Amino acid sequence: MTMVRQELRRGRMQLAIWTASVGALLAVCVLLFPEMKGEMEQVSGIFASMGSFTKAFGMDRLDFGTLIGFYGVECGNVLGLGGAFFASLLGIAALSSEESGHTAEFLLTHPVTRARVLAEKLAAVLIQVLIFNAFMLLIAVGCIRLIGEPLPGKEILLLHAAYLAMQVELAMICFGLSAFLRRGALGVGLGLATVMYFLNLVANIADSASWLKYVTPFGYTESADIVSAGRLDMGMLAPGLIVGVLIAAAGSAYYARKDIQ
Repeated sequence: MTMVRQELRRGRMQLAIWTASVGALLAVCVLLFPEMKGEMEQVSGIFASMGSFTKAFGMDRLDFGTLIGFYGVECGNVLGLGGAFFASLLGIAALSSEESGHTAEFLLTHPVTRARVLAEKLAAVLIQVLIFNAFMLLIAVGCIRLIGEPLPGKEILLLHAAYLAMQVELAMICFGLSAFLRRGALGVGLGLATVMYFLNLVANIADSASWLKYVTPFGYTESADIVSAGRLDMGMLAPGLIVGVLIAAAGSAYYARKDIQ
């Protein structure tokens, strides 16, 4: 586990910055709810008349005047985008940074197999994603308690479980892609997360494009679907995670025989 510890030490500042930044935005969203609660009826009416924009964010199926409705839309976007960017950056830098930073020359001359390098680097990525999500859940629960609102425990846990699964999928996809990249990897990671986010918006707006929900991991993080059903959609979640595993495995197989420059 030497490489896992090294990767965690090397990434601790990035983890701290992303956790603090996304956590602060999440806390602000929750703490604003009591101030906005009295105006939510009027706001809900405005949103209901905004057509495609309302459908894009699922606001036509959530009661914005309730904590879970407000949390699903406002905090959901913070967690969705912030978490997706963080996980994608972790995954895409895991292997490509060794070549771009010329540290592969040092790492791969040690008496360790490439299979072990791959396994420990992926483990470090997933551990950081888990730590990030644990803090997000603690911040959310703490802030909800602080404002004195009843805690919708089941819905909060389901939403955070969906975001965790989405981040794990993106991290594994980007980890697999990083094996093929030497430069420009960070742009690829951020671009992939952004494209996946907008594909979900398109799927929400156009019924003819609803099949895109099976392409993007944001499809199973839709707060309106989770809150109304009271469960995660395993029909979208499970295939997504399988795709992530397959891409990570393909990237690992390529890296195991890759000519490192």
